[in-house]
Amino acid sequence: MPQAVAGFDFDPAALRKKYDEERDKRLKLRPEGLAQFVATKGEFEHYKTDPYVKFEEREPKAEDVDVVIIGGGFAGMLAAVRLIEKGIDNIRIFERGGDFGGTWYWNRYPGAACDVESYSYLPLLEEMGYMPSAKYAKAPEILEYSRSIARKYGLYERGYLQTRIEEARYDAATSRWNISTDRGDRITAKFVIIASGHYREPKLPGIPGIETFKQHSFHTSRWDYDYTGGSPDSPMVNLKDKVVGIIGTGATAIQCVPHLAKSAKHLYVFQRTPSSVEARNDHPTDPEWFKSQKPGWHEERMLNFVLVTRGLAEVDLIQDGWSKMTTLVKELARPNMTAADFAEIAQTANYMIMEDVRARVDEVVKDPATAEGLKPWYNWLCKRPCYHDDYLASFNRPNVTLVDTQGRGVERVLEDAVFANGQEFKLDCLVYATGFDLSPYEKGTAIPVIGRDGATMAEKWKDGAMTMHGIHVHGFPNFFISGTRQGSWDNNFPYSQEMVATHVAYIIREALDRHLDEVEVTAEAEAEWVAYHESKGAQWMTMWRDCTPSYFNSEGMNNQSNLRDGNFGGGVLEFRDTLKSWRESGELPGMIQKRKPEGDA
Repeated sequence: MPQAVAGFDFDPAALRKKYDEERDKRLKLRPEGLAQFVATKGEFEHYKTDPYVKFEEREPKAEDVDVVIIGGGFAGMLAAVRLIEKGIDNIRIFERGGDFGGTWYWNRYPGAACDVESYSYLPLLEEMGYMPSAKYAKAPEILEYSRSIARKYGLYERGYLQTRIEEARYDAATSRWNISTDRGDRITAKFVIIASGHYREPKLPGIPGIETFKQHSFHTSRWDYDYTGGSPDSPMVNLKDKVVGIIGTGATAIQCVPHLAKSAKHLYVFQRTPSSVEARNDHPTDPEWFKSQKPGWHEERMLNFVLVTRGLAEVDLIQDGWSKMTTLVKELARPNMTAADFAEIAQTANYMIMEDVRARVDEVVKDPATAEGLKPWYNWLCKRPCYHDDYLASFNRPNVTLVDTQGRGVERVLEDAVFANGQEFKLDCLVYATGFDLSPYEKGTAIPVIGRDGATMAEKWKDGAMTMHGIHVHGFPNFFISGTRQGSWDNNFPYSQEMVATHVAYIIREALDRHLDEVEVTAEAEAEWVAYHESKGAQWMTMWRDCTPSYFNSEGMNNQSNLRDGNFGGGVLEFRDTLKSWRESGELPGMIQKRKPEGDA
C-alpha cells in the first residue's frame, strides 16, 4: 500500500523490493567482494608515489625513546599532543608522507573538503585558538591547520617524515619494540602507538587490462597537477583539449567531478552505483558568532554532533544533513512505541530521506535518462552520504557524460580507451576515484607487527580482529592501536581519535609512574571484549546485509570476520563511558602489569 507522510507518497514494500533487486544485481555481477580491487604494489606501485614534495635524503637514525607513534594524521598528532601534555615528550612520530596531515596531506584533488562541519571536525580548535574560514573547510586550509598543530606542539622536531616503517618487532628480553624503517633507522621504544589511519593505501579496480593503459592516469589521492595544470583553487588549464575519464562516483568523485567538468574538453564519469547527494549549503564563518563561543564550546559541539545524529540532543547545534534522519524520526515518533514500532518509524524516515535525494536529482538534472542513472536505490548510510551543490548540475553540461554501468563497472581497459556497456571510450587521461584499502594490519601490508614469541598481527587476526577496546592486543605488550576495529567510530572521526589519544596517554603515564616494564591485556579480558563487541555489533550485520555493496560491508561479503573487524557495536557514547570508567578504577583492569625482578638489567 502506498504510504503518505508529510507530503510523501511511496509504497514501502515496493521500495524495499527495488532496493533488494539493486543490491542483488550488484552482488551477482561482482561476487568477488574485495578481491575485485588490486593493491598499489608491483607494477602499480607508481600510483601511490608522493607527487607533492621532493624526496630528501638523510642519515639513518639510532635512538631509544619512550614512545614511537606510527602515523602523522589527526590520530597520530592527537596521540602526540596528549602525551606531551602529560610530560611524555621523548617521542618520535613516523610518517611516510612529506608532512603532517594524514588524509589531508594526500587528498589534494580539486574540490576536496570536509563533509562534516569544521567546528566539530577540526581537532584542538580551542587549544589552537583557530577560527575555520567556513562551515566546511577546504583541504588546503585543513592541511595548513595540521601544519600549525605540528608547529605549536613541536612535532616537526620529533617527527621523521617521508619514512616508512618496515617492521615493528617486540623484544621480550628488553621490553622494547625494535623499529626498522626504509631509511635504515633502528629505533627502540618502550611503547608503540599505531595511528596509521582508516584510509591508508590507495586501491585500484581489478579491471582486465588496466596495466596496458598507455595514456595518462593517476589516483585521486595522488593528484597530478603537473599534468592537469591548476591547483586545488585554480582551473586545470591543461585539460582544455583533453578527454578525461573518471572511474568511481563515491565521496571523492562527488567533489572533484565539478572541477573536471569545468576544465576538460570532455568528461566521462564511469559509475557502478550512484551516491546519495544532498545540498551542502556552505557559508563563511561569522567572526562575531565565533567570538561569542564560551570556554569548552568545542568539546560540547563535538559531543552535540554525536548526540544529534543519534536523536539524543535537546538542541541541534549542527543543523545540516547529518541530523536529518533523527529529526524525521522525532517528528514521526508517537508515545509508547514498541521496538518494532520504532524500527518501522526509522525505516519510514529513511525512505523519506532517500525519496528527497531522488527528487533532488530530478529537479537538478535535465536529461531524464541521466537523472534516472544518478538515483540511488538503497538505505541512507549504506554508502557514505554526500553533500554537494554542484555535482548533479555538472551532468547538465554538454561536455559531461554519465556512463552508468548498472553495477557491472568498466569491462576492460586498452592502451588508449576503456570499454563499458559494450562501448569504447577513447581517453587522454584516466582518473581513479576508487578509494582506499582499509586494512593496515593483515599480511602483506606496509606495517608488519611481530609481538611476543614471533607472533604476527596477521596470524593473530586471520579470523578477524582480537582486541580489548580496539586498543590492546594480547601477545603484543606496550602496543596500542588508534583505529576503528572493535573501537569507536563516528561520522566525525576526530572525536573518536581524541578519546583514544586521551586514554592511551593515561595508560602510558601510569605505566611510567608505576615503573612497569610491560602492560599487556590478558587473554581473558581480550576474549571478553571480543564477545561483548560481537554481541553488540550483531544488529549491524543485518543492516549491512540489506545494503548495496560498498566498503562499509566489504563489498557485500558479510561474515564473522567482518563482524569482528567492525567498529564497536555499542556506539561511540558507550565506548567513551567504558574508557572513562576503566580509567577511573585506577587499577588498569584486565591488564598484565609486569616489572622486572630487582637486580635484572
